Formats: sequence, C-alpha cells, structure tokens
Amino acid sequence: QVQLVESGGGLVQAGGSLRLSCAASGDTFSDYCMGWFRQAPGKEREFVAAVSWNGRTTYYADSVKGRSTISRDNAKNTVYLQMDSLRPEDTAVYYCAASNQGTSIVTIFYRVSEYDYWGQGTQVTVSS
Repeated sequence: QVQLVESGGGLVQAGGSLRLSCAASGDTFSDYCMGWFRQAPGKEREFVAAVSWNGRTTYYADSVKGRSTISRDNAKNTVYLQMDSLRPEDTAVYYCAASNQGTSIVTIFYRVSEYDYWGQGTQVTVSS
C-alpha cells in the first residue's frame, strides 16, 4: 500500500502560479505511475496530469497542457505539479494518486479507475 499526502494548495490570483507536492510513504514509490486529478464542486473528478514510474513519460489534460508540469523525485518519494498561468476555472480540490497497474508496455494512466491509492486532496482557489 501507498499513503499519499498533498500540500501546496492555496489562494492565488488569476495568472499566478502554484506548486503542488505529494509525499508518498509505504510501498516502493518507483513502482507506481503517479497522477494528479481535480474535482470542482458539483463536477466529476477529472484527470490533470500523470508521470510514469521513471519520470520519462508524462501526459496532460488538454485543459492544462502548456501551463502545467508534472515531475517526480523517486529519491524523495515525491511527485510535483507546477501550475502556471492559473485561471479561475482551475479552482478545485487537487488529488494525488498512485497506480501500480503498469506493465512493460503501458506505464502511464489517465482514468480514475486505473489508480489504486489516493490522497486527501488540497484546495486550489484562483480568484479573478
């Protein structure tokens, strides 16, 4: 099992930046594909970004592509989400997630159902 704790959320003005962190403990961190998801009030949880176990492959939702960067440090058991040029529509609770469903061919995932462990979330609020 993996325990995940997010941090770095907060209130920021439109156009600003935030860096979210997710610290993992428990199982071997580098065994997992890591992802970020978000959920706004009244909406379903949606994919934001994911990074493969070795950090070489990343994937982004169209809504954040070009404005966000996901990265990981396996030595620190931590995954990051750098978000720039934030917009009011980015306001949501952001969740870190871990998936151990990878194979030698498929190493990155973007569906909620493909993730096995979740953090408690961190609130991001972007004011206009």
